[in-house]
Amino acid sequence: MYTITFKFEQKGLEPIIIENVESNQSILEVALKNDIELHHNCGGVCACSTCHLYIDKGEAFVEELSDKEEDFIDRAVNPRLNSRLGCQCVLHNGAGDVVVTLPDQTQFFGE
Repeated sequence: MYTITFKFEQKGLEPIIIENVESNQSILEVALKNDIELHHNCGGVCACSTCHLYIDKGEAFVEELSDKEEDFIDRAVNPRLNSRLGCQCVLHNGAGDVVVTLPDQTQFFGE
């Protein structure tokens, strides 16, 4: 089982810690199941960059970056070396701690 900490660049949002997360699901799925808003315009099929996030800790616990994902990350706002798409970060079998930061989505989508 995993523990996933969601941090937010958006001002006023405190980190959310989700414990006992099962493997074989994406970070996007975990976020949505726990009422954490993470845009996903394409429905989580790696066809856009709206579920862009930063993996601060635990990158070894998720699927490796694919060429297709990397192409979409290049289109994301403010990509960094630790940028990933939440829909493509599927948790491996196992356990560990994962920490992600969600970019401030309000500044890009007018919320």
